[in-house]
Amino acid sequence: MTAHHDQSSPDSPKALYDKAVAGAATMLDEYRTFFATALRNPRMVGAATPTSSAVAATVGQVVPTTGEPVVLELGPGTGSLSNGIHDRLPPGARHIGIELGEDMVEHLREHKPWMEVVHGDAGDLLSILDQRGIGKVDAVVSSIPWSLLADDVQDHVLKQVTEAMAPHAAFTALTYLPADRTAGGRRFRVRLAETFDEVLTHTTWKNFPPILHYLCRRPLV
Repeated sequence: MTAHHDQSSPDSPKALYDKAVAGAATMLDEYRTFFATALRNPRMVGAATPTSSAVAATVGQVVPTTGEPVVLELGPGTGSLSNGIHDRLPPGARHIGIELGEDMVEHLREHKPWMEVVHGDAGDLLSILDQRGIGKVDAVVSSIPWSLLADDVQDHVLKQVTEAMAPHAAFTALTYLPADRTAGGRRFRVRLAETFDEVLTHTTWKNFPPILHYLCRRPLV
């Protein structure tokens, strides 16, 4: 006698197939949006490809899992890090994403409905937070291309970040490992050392190219 398998079950072959197809479609849409923006404005995108799940898991470690934290994501792009953040957030938390690329904003609003997506510039983050009734944030995750930014822009955005951080908050920024060796990358590393009391680094090798993480705490200004 052959056992009957309910095709409506979430573990049925059809349900698993439909889930895989939906996931593949979302990933294709993510890559399509990413590369379209990168081709139009390469300086807007800090990575050559969306980052891996290993990078997202590492970034997620700075996200508080208790209370009602506010996490700010600068330059979320297509949201390749956003799930790693969202998965750790407790009920009542807020996840704010500030994204400059219009196509990416539309993509995030469609595929990451739990994120409060703002079409804006990271340099305006204090006013953006004020408009949403947020005084301080508990973590800041940045994927913006710091090594490509001019000195005064790096200074301005970092100043905004430090003013937005709660005393216990962490700031993490990502860059390609090769970009850290460029003139802009070296300037950014120096600025972090001048801005924060603690600057730790970690490399995720399960990404191409490898990703360098900066984890910073306790602003000095």
